[in-house]
Amino acid sequence: MTTQTTDVPPAPASPRRSWLRDHSELGVSVLLLALGVLVLTDALTMDVDIAQRGPVGPKTVPIVVGAGLLLIAALLAVDVLRGGRGQAETGEDIDLSEPADWRTVLLLAGVFLGAAVLIEPLGFPVAGALLFWGAAFSLGSRRLDRDPLIAAVLSLVTYAVFNNLLGVPLPGGPLMGAL
Repeated sequence: MTTQTTDVPPAPASPRRSWLRDHSELGVSVLLLALGVLVLTDALTMDVDIAQRGPVGPKTVPIVVGAGLLLIAALLAVDVLRGGRGQAETGEDIDLSEPADWRTVLLLAGVFLGAAVLIEPLGFPVAGALLFWGAAFSLGSRRLDRDPLIAAVLSLVTYAVFNNLLGVPLPGGPLMGAL
């Protein structure tokens, strides 16, 4: 006696799951919509105590950005529902068959978190230098003779531009008196 095996095809996806898979770009639309609502809500409830000169005030840019996010969300949703689909990544420097480099991602996340924690006690010049050097190290630069110096210069220039030229106060930390 011979037994025959039959190859059973996989069960087809449910119609709802198939529709969601075909319209997955709607998730980006929903994200943009939520972000637009958040930005507009924040802008419209902003308490502004400064005297405004002219039609442009502190609320103008957030309102324009929030409205732009809502418009882009609506246009993207209409395009997806009409059958538009995003094209697959075709960049030359991206190999989609390779797994994500989680080591680099986690190192960068740690560097950003460390800078956020250290900015108040150490000040922006020191925390910024650690941020710039840590980001360069995380992304593969191993020039220990050059990278810390470049990071320190970048951090000091950024601090001076924001604090002195633009009038945006950044914490100076222990170097406050020296700068």
